[in-house]
Amino acid sequence: MRTVKTDVIIPSYHPGEEFGRLLERLNAQKYPINKIIIMNTEEKFWKKEWENKYPLVEVHHLSKEEFDHGATRRKGAELSDAKILVFMTQDALPADRNLIGNLVSALQNNENAGAAYARQLPKEDCRFLEKYTRSFNYPEKSCVKTEKDVETRGIKTYFCSNVCAAYDHSVYEKVGGFPEKAIFNEDMIYAGWMAKKGYAIVYAADARVYHSHNYTCMQQFHRNFDLGVSQAEHPEVFEGVPSEGEGIRLVKKSMAYLVRTGHIWMIPGLFFQSAAKYAGYFLGKRYRKLPENLILACTMSPYYWKKRQ
Repeated sequence: MRTVKTDVIIPSYHPGEEFGRLLERLNAQKYPINKIIIMNTEEKFWKKEWENKYPLVEVHHLSKEEFDHGATRRKGAELSDAKILVFMTQDALPADRNLIGNLVSALQNNENAGAAYARQLPKEDCRFLEKYTRSFNYPEKSCVKTEKDVETRGIKTYFCSNVCAAYDHSVYEKVGGFPEKAIFNEDMIYAGWMAKKGYAIVYAADARVYHSHNYTCMQQFHRNFDLGVSQAEHPEVFEGVPSEGEGIRLVKKSMAYLVRTGHIWMIPGLFFQSAAKYAGYFLGKRYRKLPENLILACTMSPYYWKKRQ
């Protein structure tokens, strides 16, 4: 594998002890990282000692009102002249010292690859059913996806996660980068644009991070409302490629898994979680028909709507 200039870009908000472990593991990577660009929301929450401890760190502060899932990452990309841009979230933790090298290798070894995203493994505190969801979305086997796979893979063709994903910077520039304004889902929107221009999306199962959440039903509702909004705002990617089929497949597979493993008592919880997800998604897709006060009650991103006004 040839070594090319690679930067890591991480949006952060109120980073804590876990963020310190992330920086420590990035600095221990076998593949050389040029710099770690932190797009930090609210300077008062930043720990200055991280800059002294980790010389690769370059921090840029912004206000809460300035943050946007798309625009903040665009700004991070503009601050880099590296050949490879690796985007991560502050709650992702490299599973080993080969994470960055395996992502770069996935881009270099696959023709027309514009993006490569990592496998997400459950954290120690991950609930039983969420562990299965991780394995459903992030299986052991790698794959390469292009626009021609829409017929068989559907919405999964455009799946890519900025929890940990590497992008070829030159392809990124040609496609136009992340959307200027994105309530959520900026990674899939960009991946959709990229696939439609003939580039491939690589799922690199050997590039692994620990990342999982134990969301409540209401948190799932809010998250999926914003997911629905993001799809409604980008029909050029998602029109004619609905998410419902993939959601139903996950529910069926999850239920079968609970029965097979003797966790039948967890099925009602699966039902309520699934209902919350679908209700949020259904309303988000139709947000234009909703009054403003209801939108603000449904979203997990109130600042996004204030900026729109």
